[in-house]
Amino acid sequence: MSRTLFTDVYVYDADSEAGMFGPTDVLVEGTSIRRIGAEAAAQFTAAEAREGDARIDGGEHHVLVPGLINAHYHSPANHLKGLLPSLPLESFMLYESPADPRLRPSPREAYLRTMLAAIEMLRTGTTTVQDDAFLMPHPTPDIIDAVMQAYADSGIRASVALDQPTLTERDKLPFIGGYDDEAVQAALDAEAPLGAAGLLENYDHLFGTWHGREDGRLTAAVSISAPQRVDVPYFEAIDDLSRRHSVPLFAHMLETKVQRTLATEQQRFAGRSLVEYTADLGLLSDRMNVIHAVWTDDCDLELIADAGAVIAHNPVSNLRLGSGVAPYRRMLDLGIPVALGIDEAICDDSANLWGVVKTAGLIHNVGGRPSDEWPTAREVLDSLWRGGAAALLQSDRLGEIREGFEADITMLDLHGSAFTPLNDLRGQLVYCEYGADVRLTMVAGRVVFDGSRVTSVDETALLAEAREVFAHKLPVIERANREADALRPHYDAMIAEAARTDVGMTRWIGTPS
Repeated sequence: MSRTLFTDVYVYDADSEAGMFGPTDVLVEGTSIRRIGAEAAAQFTAAEAREGDARIDGGEHHVLVPGLINAHYHSPANHLKGLLPSLPLESFMLYESPADPRLRPSPREAYLRTMLAAIEMLRTGTTTVQDDAFLMPHPTPDIIDAVMQAYADSGIRASVALDQPTLTERDKLPFIGGYDDEAVQAALDAEAPLGAAGLLENYDHLFGTWHGREDGRLTAAVSISAPQRVDVPYFEAIDDLSRRHSVPLFAHMLETKVQRTLATEQQRFAGRSLVEYTADLGLLSDRMNVIHAVWTDDCDLELIADAGAVIAHNPVSNLRLGSGVAPYRRMLDLGIPVALGIDEAICDDSANLWGVVKTAGLIHNVGGRPSDEWPTAREVLDSLWRGGAAALLQSDRLGEIREGFEADITMLDLHGSAFTPLNDLRGQLVYCEYGADVRLTMVAGRVVFDGSRVTSVDETALLAEAREVFAHKLPVIERANREADALRPHYDAMIAEAARTDVGMTRWIGTPS
């Protein structure tokens, strides 16, 4: 069991006025934080030296913060960043995740595209990711293994679910009528590529093969994608998996105004929002991550609060796709744990979580609320760390630099540009840092980024291979995108109809033209 002693470092403290204490010493033993304070160095020195032991001098100008937690992500789009213009979600998804067999990845492609973001996250201080992986056209054991092996090799902490629908497009969307074009009709009525039984078999493989691997660093989660995208028996089966294994259940809800209109435009919802529908099914629980929750009202948020669920907030993605601005202040006022997520590389265009942190600290300042209701830097960082740990159902071991907690640690240089001069640690973490001052990333006691390179893999070789592989794949992607153009006018018309519909609220800034 190797040990690492950090000497003369500052330590982030969520509850102190200054936001940190020190300089002090921190002893990591095995995968956890063993001791903080004067006794740390004495314990390190007194014990017999072991292979792999290391001493890292902070020089009184480095701060240890909890590893960043990316609470919501979709790794299958990692190779697509920058590819699409900004589009509303429903049109965007025609290009982002088509169930096109020609786009089925090889296991090596799935491995490489997963590794792309893992490397970027580790380099910028993210130690944990919740990957809601849509493995199109449908998951298979070899692709699941490739994704999980990439996370195993990279050294990041990952919780992975299979995000797949069971219903047709027509069943998922409002304002979809009959069309003369037979190809459009066929696309809207096409069955999901894999039914519930097949999806549950893949979950058996995910849990049986990977859950708890790498000393618990890799775990399975479960996903319904969204309540409108699955049938009730499958939703119940996924909830049962979540309950039996005590893992998070991912559910996108009310991301867009289109989804708000489902209450009146899809008979099965009978005037209920997606949150109310889920609650009436008895499936809104303290294991659920409610993803986005932009177009929620007070009734929705009170139901989420009463259930003890967590909301995963993705402000950059919500801007990129024009979804709107989530009611963050109201969520906090109701005591709902809020976590932060990137969503995916194609609608954030990076896997660097610092941009999400800054956006969360800024976007809620618009809209006319009094300035004393704007988010504070402390609140944003609580969402990043404590909210992220709550989303993982691991508040007892992640999200803090504390004795007994997992040694998921990011070390930042206070002599870096973001902190020079040091005026307010929290404010500079939220508004100034963008990953350039990360000098070390540690996951489960192992240094996986040493300030110059990711130590767990040959990132230069992997990135070179990814450039070559996906350059060859790009023509296939572009051809599929051109074919998706045929559906685009119908989806744009649906979005326009939803925009005209009065749903009793707005989450847009200004007036849409």
